[in-house]
Amino acid sequence: MISSKLKEIRRQKKMTLEDLARRLGTSRQTIHRYENGTITNIPPEKIVLLAEALGTTPSELMGWDNTLYERFNNIMPVASKMVPLLGEIACGEPIYAEEKYGSFMAADSGLDADFCLKAHGDSMTGARIYDGDIVFIRSQNAVDNGEIAAVIINDEATLKRVYFYPEESKLILSPENPRYAPLVYMNDELNQIKILGKAVAFQSGII
Repeated sequence: MISSKLKEIRRQKKMTLEDLARRLGTSRQTIHRYENGTITNIPPEKIVLLAEALGTTPSELMGWDNTLYERFNNIMPVASKMVPLLGEIACGEPIYAEEKYGSFMAADSGLDADFCLKAHGDSMTGARIYDGDIVFIRSQNAVDNGEIAAVIINDEATLKRVYFYPEESKLILSPENPRYAPLVYMNDELNQIKILGKAVAFQSGII
């Protein structure tokens, strides 16, 4: 149970309630409630932060059984981190880029992503990105031609393959579905375009 494990690891680290609360930016009373089991539904992102503050892993903090990893050499433990979920992004026509701060998605700790977005629509199915998938984005203001990026167009967000031709002052945002035509922007129209970042991974449900 996380409450007893939390107290055990904190004491092993010779850390007081105040020390741990300070690292998490919370109160001593909150940490005490975690440890005595008064608060049981600790959010996943908080568990990750607790583990980081204690120099351990979420699985150790949760008391999960790691013997499977020792018994079978083809099963490897996965260290995770929480990536902020900022809202939805259109796979089709651009939609308003609504930001939803405070939500997080678990991802492999080695994933180089700054935030993630929920895909909406079917224009990127050729890239195996479907409606409802979570797309992880690394923040950068430019991408190489042919890479998939999260793009803002007049405060609306879309996910497309990007092709930029500076000598022609032309940008093409290409879908991965023949039902949709590419979006083409030229000259002064480029001023309304902003690349949020490169799509580096996606998370899909099992059908």
